[in-house]
Amino acid sequence: MALDLFAEMSVSDYPGALKWYEQLLGAAPVMYPNDIEAVFELAEHQYLVVEHRPDHAGHGQVTIFTEDFDERVTAITDRGVEPALRETYDNGVRKFIYKDPDGNEIGFGGAPAE
Repeated sequence: MALDLFAEMSVSDYPGALKWYEQLLGAAPVMYPNDIEAVFELAEHQYLVVEHRPDHAGHGQVTIFTEDFDERVTAITDRGVEPALRETYDNGVRKFIYKDPDGNEIGFGGAPAE
C-alpha cells in the first residue's frame, strides 16, 4: 500500500510565500488544488503544501531528512536563502532551519559530514 504524506504550511501572504518556497525548494509547485493552496513535491509521495490561512500562519514546523544534505543546503544558499539556525547534534547529525516570512520553520537534516 502506497502512502502519500502532505505537510502543510499556513501563510498570510500567499503570492509572496510561493516565491519564497520556490526559492527554498528550487522548483515550482506541481499542482494547485484550489486558489489558496500550492503543492510542492519533495520526493515521490511526499509533498509540502503552502496554504493561504492568515489566522494560522507562522505555526508550522517540519524537518526533512536528506541524504544530499551538503548539496541541498549549498543549492538553497546559491538561490539566496540563508538558514536562521544551524545545529549539530552530539551524534554529528546536522540540521539547518529556514524560516519563511511568517516564521514557519522548515528544517533540513543530514548525516554527519564525512
